[in-house]
Amino acid sequence: MTSASRLAVLLLAAAAAVGARAADPPATDPATGLAIAPGWELVRAHCGACHSYRLVTAQRGEAEFWRDTIRWMQRTQNLWPLPDDQEQAIVDYLASAYASSDWGRRPPLSTQLLPPAESRSEPQR
Repeated sequence: MTSASRLAVLLLAAAAAVGARAADPPATDPATGLAIAPGWELVRAHCGACHSYRLVTAQRGEAEFWRDTIRWMQRTQNLWPLPDDQEQAIVDYLASAYASSDWGRRPPLSTQLLPPAESRSEPQR
């Protein structure tokens, strides 16, 4: 293989790697850390009224998770009723911007991989 051929192969491989790279993450609002995407202003207004935005951005889940979380907050934390269209926009935003597939941590270890409960010691204090 000639030097020119090797260079062409390397350039093609580099181009393929760049093309295969995941899309750049969305911009984030510097004040809140929320991903800027359709619906983020509603999350800023409703969620930030009661708690830190980090509580939102640290979570991951699909639409059902986010809807259940809203229902739990309404049931137990006095979250006000949300108009249907706003709730749907919030759930859509959260399920897209903070989906469980975007979770950056490994999943919990299977219980089969953990030592038996009786052999685990209490943490030293």
